[in-house]
Parts: sequence; C-alpha cells; structure tokens
Amino acid sequence: MASGGFFSGTAGAEGEEPLRFVISQELSRIVGFTLPAIALIGYLLVLRGGKNRLPGQPRSGDFLSLAIALPGLLGLGLLISLVSSVFSAGTSALTVEAPKGLPAVIIMFFSCLSTGYMEEFYFRYYLSLRFRQAGLRDLSVMGLSVLLFSICHIYEGLWGALNAFLAGILLSLVYKKYRALHGIAWAHGLYNAFIYLAGL
Repeated sequence: MASGGFFSGTAGAEGEEPLRFVISQELSRIVGFTLPAIALIGYLLVLRGGKNRLPGQPRSGDFLSLAIALPGLLGLGLLISLVSSVFSAGTSALTVEAPKGLPAVIIMFFSCLSTGYMEEFYFRYYLSLRFRQAGLRDLSVMGLSVLLFSICHIYEGLWGALNAFLAGILLSLVYKKYRALHGIAWAHGLYNAFIYLAGL
C-alpha cells in the first residue's frame, strides 16, 4: 500500500502478512513518482500563466489548519476502523509493516510527507483552481475533488474509499477556511506516518 492511504479497511485473509516496508521501494516511489508528480502539477500551473501561482511559504494559517486537520483525520480513521470491524466480521484489514531502524523511519516520514503534498497539491489546490476557472461554484468544486480523491483510494476497499471521502471533505473545508495548503499537507503526511508507526 502506498503511504498515501488512510486506514484501509481492505478485506484480507485471516492471518495475512502485512505489506513490508522496503526502503529501496519507497525511495524508488518517491524519486520515480511522487516528486515528478509534484513537479508536473507545478509546471501545469505555471504553464497556463495568468493568476495561477504556486503555494507560498508556510504562514500562521498553515499551523491552524494542521491543528484542526490532523486530529480530525485521526478521529475519522479510528471511527471508520471501528465501524468496519463491526460490519466486516470475519475479514481482516490490510496492514502495513512499521519501518525498522532510523534510516527506514526517516525515509518513511519523507515518503508520507511528499505523498501528502502531492495529493493535497493536486486535489485541494490544482483541481479546485481548475474547476473554479471552469465556472463551477464552491460546493461543486469541493464535491468533485472529494469524489475524485475517494475514487483514487478505492484500491483500499469500500471502507478505505469511505474514509478518504470523509477525510476529503474535512481537508477541503479546512483548506477553504484557511487557504493553507502546507497545513493540510502536513496533516495528511503525519496521518500517513501514524498508519505506519501504529504497527510498531
């Protein structure tokens, strides 16, 4: 599972082995996919010119949005995990192995943070900007970006997609209130890291 996932809720066989954290695979994913995707989104913003701007430096709104979004994501993840355990009796959730050793933990944090930035840059910033430029109103902009965000997490199963849907609503509302991309990206990345570290 990519570190961009929420509590997955993906059904697996009883006693199924957790997905291993492999340093070389994470580094390959960061260098070969995540960072190029961030660069591509930035390039597409700049390519169109006009009023499109890349996110600036962190500011106070980023810290407020982090303080709101991270506990919200953890609460939603816990709620979905509990509900899925009640309604999905007899199945087990797909789990990830915690990184072992300081180098693996550092790479895991960088992987989670870069994935958080990539997804928030695309779903909350880039798509919102493009949908507004297409003439959509705020509710439609949020609804479409949240729907696409949850569809992209369907590989985690029904519960994972539902969790991503609810998390997408939370992140969209926090972003709309503070216009602080860094804060929601940090919250997203720290949530992803929590999923890994919960396996310790």
